[in-house]
Amino acid sequence: MWLLSFILPILRLYLVGVKVLLYQLFNKSFTLPVLPKQNGRVAIVTGGARGMGYETARHLASLGMHVVIAGNSEEDGLQAVKKIHEEGSEGKVEFLFLDLCSLKSVRQFVQRFKARALPLHVLVNNAGIMLVPEGKTEDGFELHFGLNYLGHFLLTNLLLDKLKRSGRHDACSRVVTMSSATHYVGRLNMEDLQGRSCYSAHGAYSQSKLVLVLFTYHLQEKLTAAGFPVTSNAVDPGMVDTDLYNNLCIPAQAAKKPVAKMLFRTPAEGASTAILAATASQLEGVGGCYFYNGERAKSADITYDHNVRAELWKQSCALVGLQEA
Repeated sequence: MWLLSFILPILRLYLVGVKVLLYQLFNKSFTLPVLPKQNGRVAIVTGGARGMGYETARHLASLGMHVVIAGNSEEDGLQAVKKIHEEGSEGKVEFLFLDLCSLKSVRQFVQRFKARALPLHVLVNNAGIMLVPEGKTEDGFELHFGLNYLGHFLLTNLLLDKLKRSGRHDACSRVVTMSSATHYVGRLNMEDLQGRSCYSAHGAYSQSKLVLVLFTYHLQEKLTAAGFPVTSNAVDPGMVDTDLYNNLCIPAQAAKKPVAKMLFRTPAEGASTAILAATASQLEGVGGCYFYNGERAKSADITYDHNVRAELWKQSCALVGLQEA
């Protein structure tokens, strides 16, 4: 039974990967339309120093947006800021330290950002890890669950007041959260959200991407009910050639290299859907959606279950020390 519980998440994850690669074989990445200028608007991009996060930050800055790159490596962050500035982007770019593995660091980041007295119009929850060895965050949470999900859950909630005040009903603030196709095979056990009974890195990763979609939809439901000018959407970048795959086993990494050159999206292509969700005029006021390759897509059936979303939100608030309201 234990062996089966370990192997099944691996098989599910790789089957999803094959399905995505087949789609990418026959379908090119969509091309971003001409997007409106974003002068005067402010964005935070987590994990914005490398990969898709960097491409997102770079493009938003090119549209005139003031971008705050949030990450756990000051060296990488400052290099990214310098590189974007050297490209002559219209918008200002800066780096602020954020370690999503630490709830204390999340709170300190929010305090530092709020001390700047800036508005906040776009929050891109991009940072993530994949298939890392079993481990725990500073607060004792399983790494995928803690960094990919709980860190962003707390960050978003602590910044909601800024997002609400910065948005208008004709120009909503936007929360864009990076999920992936692996969420379709994620399994949710409300009695064991951190996989302590039978740990699998593949299962933990796919669950973290599933709970991000559940969180996205429930956040939109709460925002809509209260009438706030903020939208919340999830995006799926497809399979993208980034450092996330560095934790694959050696045979898988060897097999991945030639496949990646032919079929994987580039980081710029992978970032395109997040950029679209963050800026496109045609998505003004649109929330509670899952976007893939520039279009709305249907997410896993469980993500539309209000009771599941509400229970996850309740447990998440308890874990990070927030009042549910």
